[in-house]
Order: sequence, then C-alpha cells, then structure tokens
Amino acid sequence: MRLGLALGYWGRGPDPRHLELAREAERLGYDSVWTSEAWGSDAFTALTWIAAHTSRISLGTAIAQMAARTPTATAMHALTLDHLSGGRMLLGLGLSGPQVVEGWYGRPFPKSPLTATREYVEVIRQVLRREHPVEVDGLFHPHPYRGADGTGLGKPLKPITHPLRADLPVLLGAEGPKNIAQTTRIADGWLPLYWSPLRTDVYRASLADAPDGFRIAPMARAVVCDDVAEGLLPVKAMLGFYIGGMGHAAKNFHADLMARMGYEEEARRIQQLFLQGRKEEAVLAVPDAFADEISLVGPRERIAQRLELWRSGPVTDLLVTAPDPQTLRVLAELNS
Repeated sequence: MRLGLALGYWGRGPDPRHLELAREAERLGYDSVWTSEAWGSDAFTALTWIAAHTSRISLGTAIAQMAARTPTATAMHALTLDHLSGGRMLLGLGLSGPQVVEGWYGRPFPKSPLTATREYVEVIRQVLRREHPVEVDGLFHPHPYRGADGTGLGKPLKPITHPLRADLPVLLGAEGPKNIAQTTRIADGWLPLYWSPLRTDVYRASLADAPDGFRIAPMARAVVCDDVAEGLLPVKAMLGFYIGGMGHAAKNFHADLMARMGYEEEARRIQQLFLQGRKEEAVLAVPDAFADEISLVGPRERIAQRLELWRSGPVTDLLVTAPDPQTLRVLAELNS
C-alpha cells in the first residue's frame, strides 16, 4: 500500500505548512501529494507550486471539479503540469453536487451524472492520446459544439502541444454504487470520500469488475496523539460540514453514503441539526465510532494496529491528511 499526502484546499488563505509537509513527504518516500478545490483556492495552481519545489513525488488533484472547467481545459492543465513536472501528474476528478455546481459555478447539474462524467473523461482521453481531432457526439460535452445557439463554425481540433503521456492516470471521486462501478470501467482509479476498512462489503459489488492495477485511494485523517477523542474532533467537524452542509436536505450524496455505511439515523440527525443552524450540535452528533473507522488517530501503537486493517484490504494508496511532520514520519515507518 502506497502512502500519499492529501493537503486539501485552503481556508481563509494559503496554509504555510503545506509546502513543508509536501517536501517532508517526498523525503520520507511518500508516493504522492494531492491538492483539492471547493469554492476558494483551485487545485492546479497550488499543485504547480509544489511541483516546482519537489523532484520525485507524484502530483495529484483530489479532486479537481468538473464543473469548474470544460474537459479540454482540464486536459490542458493536466498535460501542462505533466510536462513541467517530468511526468508526475495524476488527474483526479469529481462532479461535486447540485449545491456547488449550480450555486458556485452557475451551471446546471446534469440530469444524468454518469453520462456527463463518461463524456468528460472521454474528451480528456482523446486530448491526451492525440490520435485525431477531438470528436464526441455527447449530450453534455459535445465536441465540436453543434447546438442551435452556436455559429456552426466549430471544427474538431487536437492539442498543439504533444502530451507527455497518452496514459496519464485519471482517477474519479465517486460515491454512488453505479458511479463507482462506472469508474472501474472508464478510469484508472477511484478516490473514495469515506473508507472504512471494517466495511469493505459496502463497495464489494461496485468494485467487482475493477481491472488489475486499478487504484483505490481513499483519504484518511491521521494524527499521532495521546487523546483519541480530541484527535477525532477535526474528523467530526469535517463530517458535520460535509454531511450537514455540503448538499440539500433532499439531495446530499455525503449523507446518503454515511447511511449506506450503517449510520442512516445518525446521518439524518446531523443533516437536520446543521440545516437548523445548530452546527456545533451537528458536529457533536457525529458518532465517534464512525469518525474513528475512517481515520488513523491515537498513539503510535494504536495506529500501527489499525493500519494493518487498511493494508489487508483492497486499498492501493492511502492518502493521509496529516497536520505535522511527526505523523508523516510515523506512518512511513509503520508502512515500510
């Protein structure tokens, strides 16, 4: 099982620790470092900065949001950074949800998310292969555009720049069972939002046809500390925000996932509290057991025991969100 460092996205401003953590992860032999985006900092700029200050570690987006860019624009970002970094790019993509797609990006959420995702990936694959001009007769991402409101002058094009790698890895963030199953067919890997090594059966059917070499790369909060309950508080805060606030009361993919993982009553309670403006109560309503299952928190000995659960399952890459170099070092030692 490879180790990666997940830095996430910025809060009010850039985190001065991120570059230090990325360079330390590279020194310790971590395989990859990953950036994210929501509705603030973008994923590619921060990753390019890290690329300029490292030399070996792979560079991933977990995730770049599809609604933020046309598929050709995303392919341009990926092929550019792949060249500048000497072939270290890993392109992680996600559709996000209606609240973000329509509220932040000002675009309609696709009525058929699987089709939209499939078309998006197909355009990127054609750009990277550069075998012929890009042509996709798509419902959501047609190339060239031939809509009634167009000029009719669009022509198929292929990138001026020759991509460094036609097989640049594409990974998808997917939560629903059908979306995960499609991911095994059209992508090189999957970026689970929540992964419990105690509940791998939740995903077994969706992953049944995953090919050899398919990456399964979940994120997990990791921190070496004496007080487990205190160490779990950031995990609970994250879960409270995602399950309660990252979606509508009637359409929240994160809450639905928590429910499928055996915590339906708790998920709906968190949603209810958050949407009522009782955010602190929503965080406290997150079960410690669930937060603990999807993270690696506690003294070194406890983390060592729990890490074996992750290593014994199908996970190929563990992307840790670690707040300090000590935690990175401990995980590197335990995983060696």
